Amino acid sequence: MRHVATLVMLGVLFVLPVGVLLLQAGAPGWRYPDVLPPGLSWDGFAQALRNPGTMLAALGSSVAYSLATVALTVAMTLGPARFLARTSFRGKNLLEGLLLTPALVPAMTYSMGLHFAFIRLGLADSAVGVVLVLSIASYPYMLRSLTTACTHLGPDYRTCALNLGASPWQAFRQVELPLLLPALAAGGSVVFLVAFSEYFLVFLIGGGTVPSFTGYLFPVITSSNRGLGAMVTLIFLAVPVALFVTLELLLGGYFRKRGMR
Repeated sequence: MRHVATLVMLGVLFVLPVGVLLLQAGAPGWRYPDVLPPGLSWDGFAQALRNPGTMLAALGSSVAYSLATVALTVAMTLGPARFLARTSFRGKNLLEGLLLTPALVPAMTYSMGLHFAFIRLGLADSAVGVVLVLSIASYPYMLRSLTTACTHLGPDYRTCALNLGASPWQAFRQVELPLLLPALAAGGSVVFLVAFSEYFLVFLIGGGTVPSFTGYLFPVITSSNRGLGAMVTLIFLAVPVALFVTLELLLGGYFRKRGMR
């Protein structure tokens, strides 16, 4: 009963702000001290659909570089995660702490130095530079998720597959990877959210040439047009929700097909 009450409370805490945004989008004239909107209007919806090209371009760009960031962080952390999970050595805790530093310190503390380095390397004002800096900022979440999964998984599954004649690639693709999918989904979701919602790093490294949805969103929500701001915020919220639903459907179908659920 206590768990049900907790879930209900969490549901209310999530639904209530969304409901306020929906009312604000449909009633841009809603002001304090009115408890309920004095009237409904479709101006926010109409303005969001009036010139959707810029918004969709920013949304598509943000989704693209966020997915690229997820792919790069997986490539960056899979090997180190397996090494940290299955190897003991002096100074291991210190090394793990250092690898988690980008998630523990403000991004501004190292982004300025990265910006100077990216200018020298010709990566500033480019989508490649944006993906690299977002990967540096968010890889600790993927590293931690994969390290924990590899620790619980252990090397026995891989050893059994190799003893049965599988190649190292077959052992990884057919045995280890399916067991790591929940950790990849969990870490990838956090990395996507960090990359998709990041404003400062994208603006600094992208130099305004890489469209981002946060760059489109912030001027709108700080303007006097509350209906449009609420509408764009709802679109911003819908992207991660769609991501979670898609992951649940894909992973659920995959595990049911393999008889693992």
